[in-house]
Amino acid sequence: MVSTVVVDTNALMMPVELDVRLFDELERLLDGHEPTAPQAVVEELRKLAEKGGEEGIAASVGHDLATDRCLLVDTEASYADDAVVELAREGVADYVVTNDQPLQERALDAGVAVIGLRGKNKLAVTQP
Repeated sequence: MVSTVVVDTNALMMPVELDVRLFDELERLLDGHEPTAPQAVVEELRKLAEKGGEEGIAASVGHDLATDRCLLVDTEASYADDAVVELAREGVADYVVTNDQPLQERALDAGVAVIGLRGKNKLAVTQP
């Protein structure tokens, strides 16, 4: 069975900011998955990349990862976190990948498991 894994903006920035091998970690945790990113996340990454600096570099890499490795989906919500939660509430997401604590809580409240950072550069699943 293929699980839908919705990735948040900060998850896509983890490879640069936290030295997390995001897609390798997802492979380690899950048998068969489809990384998915809302268009609002891609747009947020694009805007952050334009600002430059370290955050801009991480966002640029994240943008490239999203467009190269993820299924991109449209949502009603234009704010990235709301778009992720929309996919969780609609039953599209089997997992949400984020380090954003409020977003983790919103995903768990929607009944969706959360994948987040545990330790220095490993990911772990939290069930709702």
